[in-house]
Amino acid sequence: MKKYIDGLQVAAVYVGTVIGAGFATGKEIVEFFSRYGFIGIISILLAGYLFIALGTKMMLIAIDLKAKSYEEFNEYLFGRTISKFMNVFMMMMLLGVCGVMFSGAGAVFQEHLGISKNIGIYLTIFLTIFIMLIGTKGVFAVNTFVVPMMIIFNFIVMSKSILTPNFFESVLMIPKVEDGWRLFLSPFSYAALNLILAQAVLVPIASEVNDKKVVRIGGIIGGGLLTLILLSSHFTLITLPNVAEFEIPMAIIVQNTFGSIYYIYVAIIYGEIFTSIIGNVYGLGQQIQQYLSIKSLWIYMIIIAVVTLISKVHYGTLLALLYPLFGYISLIFIFLLWIRRENKFTKA
Repeated sequence: MKKYIDGLQVAAVYVGTVIGAGFATGKEIVEFFSRYGFIGIISILLAGYLFIALGTKMMLIAIDLKAKSYEEFNEYLFGRTISKFMNVFMMMMLLGVCGVMFSGAGAVFQEHLGISKNIGIYLTIFLTIFIMLIGTKGVFAVNTFVVPMMIIFNFIVMSKSILTPNFFESVLMIPKVEDGWRLFLSPFSYAALNLILAQAVLVPIASEVNDKKVVRIGGIIGGGLLTLILLSSHFTLITLPNVAEFEIPMAIIVQNTFGSIYYIYVAIIYGEIFTSIIGNVYGLGQQIQQYLSIKSLWIYMIIIAVVTLISKVHYGTLLALLYPLFGYISLIFIFLLWIRRENKFTKA
C-alpha cells in the first residue's frame, strides 16, 4: 500500500511539473491541440501515450543510472560530446520556460484580479524562495495539494461546458488553419517539450525514490492523469469562440459559465503555474550546484533574477514563440529515449 501512496506522490509531481503556465491557462493546449478541432483529440491521445510510456521509461533509466541531475541522464542518452550542447540547450529552455511561467503568473494577477503584473511576479518570487528552502519535501507537498484540486475543478468546468448548445458540433468540427502541417507534429513536439523539461525534476526525484515499482506506478498514473486533464481542457476550450485570441482562455470560460467559482479557479490556475515554477527552479538548482560551490539559496536567487528579466516580455508572445520552437528541437530527445533499451546502461 505504501508503494501506491508513494507512487501517487511521484504522479502528482509529474503532473504538477508538466501543467505549467501554458497548460493551466489553456493557452498551450489551444496552441498545440484545440485549434485543430476534432483532430486535436487524436493528437491528445497520442501525446498521452507518450507521457505514460516515455515518462515511466525515463524514471526507470534514471534509477539504474543513479543520475542526480538531467546532465547525467543526457550524457547517457546523447553521449559525452553531444550532451554538453544539450545541457546548455536544456538550461536555456528551463530559463525560458520559467520566464513564461513567471509572466503567466503576473498575467493572472493583472487580467483577472486587477492587480499589477509586477506584484504577481514578486509574490511568486517570494513563495518560490520559501519552497526552495524547504527542498524536496516542499516540492512534494505543493504538488500533492494543488494537483488534485486542479483535476477536480477541471472536470467540474468540463461538466458545465458539455451542456452548452452546439457542444458536439464543436467537438466534431475540423477548422481550417493556415499552418496545418504543424498538426502532424503537435503530439510529438508537445510530448517532447514537456518530457525534456520534466526530466529536470523527474530524474533527481526518481533517483532519490530509488524504487522501480513506485516510479512505474507514478509514471503510469501521472501520464494517464495528464491525458485526462488535456481531454477535459480541450472539451472546455472548444466551446469558446475565437479561443486563440485570449491569453487565459480557461479563466474566461469559467467567468462566463461558472461565475460562482471564478476566483477559486483563478487561484487554482495560479497554483498550477506555481507548481511548475518550483519544479523547474528546483531542477535548475540541482544542476548548477554541481558547478558552483555556493549556498543553494544564492543559486536559486540567481536563477530567479534571470527568469524575472525574461518574464518582462509579453506572456502570449513568449509562449507562442518559445514553446513550439523548443518542442521541435526536443523531438530528437524523445526519439533517442524511445529507441534506448532499459537494460543497457553504459554511457556513450
